[in-house]
Amino acid sequence: MRRFDARTPGFAANFRAFLDERRGSDADVDAAVADIIAAVKAEGLAAVLRLTARIDRVELDEHSIGVNAGEIEAGAALCPQPVRDALAFAADRIRRFHVRQRPADLQFTDEAGVELGWRWTALESVGIYVPGGRAAYPSSLLMNAIPAQVAGVDRIAMATPPGRLEPAVLAAAQVAGVTEIWRVGGAQAVAALAFGAGPIAPVDKIVGPGNAYVTAAKRRLYGVVGIDALAGPSEIVVVADGRNDPAWIAADLLSQAEHDPDAQSILITDDAGFAEAVERAIDTLLPQLATAGAASASWRDHGAVVLAALDDAPGLVDLIAPEHVEFAVEAPERLADQVRHAGAIFLGRHTPEAIGDYVAGSNHVLPTSRAARFSSGLSVFDFIKRTSIVKCDAAAFARLGPAVVHLARAEGLPAHALSASIRLDHG
Repeated sequence: MRRFDARTPGFAANFRAFLDERRGSDADVDAAVADIIAAVKAEGLAAVLRLTARIDRVELDEHSIGVNAGEIEAGAALCPQPVRDALAFAADRIRRFHVRQRPADLQFTDEAGVELGWRWTALESVGIYVPGGRAAYPSSLLMNAIPAQVAGVDRIAMATPPGRLEPAVLAAAQVAGVTEIWRVGGAQAVAALAFGAGPIAPVDKIVGPGNAYVTAAKRRLYGVVGIDALAGPSEIVVVADGRNDPAWIAADLLSQAEHDPDAQSILITDDAGFAEAVERAIDTLLPQLATAGAASASWRDHGAVVLAALDDAPGLVDLIAPEHVEFAVEAPERLADQVRHAGAIFLGRHTPEAIGDYVAGSNHVLPTSRAARFSSGLSVFDFIKRTSIVKCDAAAFARLGPAVVHLARAEGLPAHALSASIRLDHG
């Protein structure tokens, strides 16, 4: 964990150098992913099955690679009822939030008499990647599937690493209405969804976070399919004054640190004594966590405490451009309204980031690695396309056509000019 004081000389350069440190990079990942993609493209299902056996040590065939309806029902039945109730509660809130995002079609006639507008249409098919590994993520399934359903996507195909399918994930699939599930993970899953592989039909877009191999595969396959974003290790910034309970803030910082050893948690406060109390609280809480290994490594290697005036916090947050930022201060809107770059903002002492991960209703698939400077979290807009509509009658075309001729000739495109002039000459 690093300590920074914004009042000391050299702070800006030192803090920027800290933020620029790479987290979770592996030079060998991209080369391995390129080989996996090439194999799946050339061999289809045979490559997927071979890679699954080698990497995941699970033997599958064209029948067992899919999860049938009976397996989904039986697995979901093993999920404890309180968890099933919580999933239903979360799904309802997520659906209600995303329904409000649906945009309207529009058509109008402008002053030249040209009919203009746009319409929105849903994607035909989407692949959802639901991670396995360190933990089961039924919430990720809900966050990816429900906006796609609200958008009107016809087919939603889920891929998740093979092995035991967690009852909570299958229960989430039931709640979200996802019936097409494939036991395949990693780069081979992304390639199978992009190109198709045996019974796995190709999709138009792939969404959902995954490990470095999944991210590298999405990067390489962008253009073959659409993607949502390139997810990196999780991040949180907590802006807190000394009136908070240090244990609350410590828990918030650890809530992201536990995701991954490469995750990053940063505290910004104007109270040095409070900062020390939070550090002590982290030391107390860490041994109590089943995820202490990942959380300890994250806090040790990538965590930070920044002493700074609270009025300077929005500028620091914009510099970090974090996935999540909490403002645990009095009148949090005053500071939060000044922030331009953040995936999600959580306001007040009783709004921990964890509420957004599960039940607030907003989406928890958010930009990482400073991508909040230019991108947004997952939404209905990721599953729809906008098509422009233009209609001219003879009078409207007569008003616009001459400018088309001049511009086309200026660009050296005679057929463009002819396309307009031939109508003007014979109108």
